[in-house]
Amino acid sequence: MRVLKSSMMVAALTLALSAPVFAQTTPPAGAPKPQTPAQPPATPPAATQPAPKPAAPPVPFPQDAKIAFIDINTIAATSAAGKEATKKLAALDEKKRGEINEKNKQLQALQTKLNTGGAVLSDTARGSLEKDIEKMQRDIQFSSQNAQAEMQDLQNELQAEFQKRLLPVIEEIAKEKGLDAVFSVADSGAAYVHAGLNLSDEVVKRLDAKK
Repeated sequence: MRVLKSSMMVAALTLALSAPVFAQTTPPAGAPKPQTPAQPPATPPAATQPAPKPAAPPVPFPQDAKIAFIDINTIAATSAAGKEATKKLAALDEKKRGEINEKNKQLQALQTKLNTGGAVLSDTARGSLEKDIEKMQRDIQFSSQNAQAEMQDLQNELQAEFQKRLLPVIEEIAKEKGLDAVFSVADSGAAYVHAGLNLSDEVVKRLDAKK
């Protein structure tokens, strides 16, 4: 029996907030401010909508099937373990953005001081202020790079933990159903997959039950 390969899972598994935490330095003085888009006209009340159709019953798993599929992204997004990982990433992202935003405020204050008082500052004071600005800019760049590295490290750690919990569940289901292989929908290259072969919902239920 062959279950989903770990390398395939890492490629398919995407826990949210993978964007790097980069805080840009304050734009130069005099740069145009972004314009607030005009508000669209009020939308007239919608016509009475028909009652939603009841959800279709799940398609049963074909009894003679020897292969099955899972959607890693769906499992990560809907399982308790995946949601918890997303919360941890979001918390770190918020913390790092807050730290860098605070540094950006300090940089803005220094730049304002230089722009508004440059004419009355002595050469020594102006030179010292310019050095402080350069130092703060380097500090912001360094902090941004560190934040990105910490986010990536945490994401790798959470992916490894999620994978460690997920693989035994997939293998357990595969053994029960007598499957020869379980593939990832994203990596299978299949043009069509029978809906009953998708084990994602069952994997989520069992994964949550093993908390």
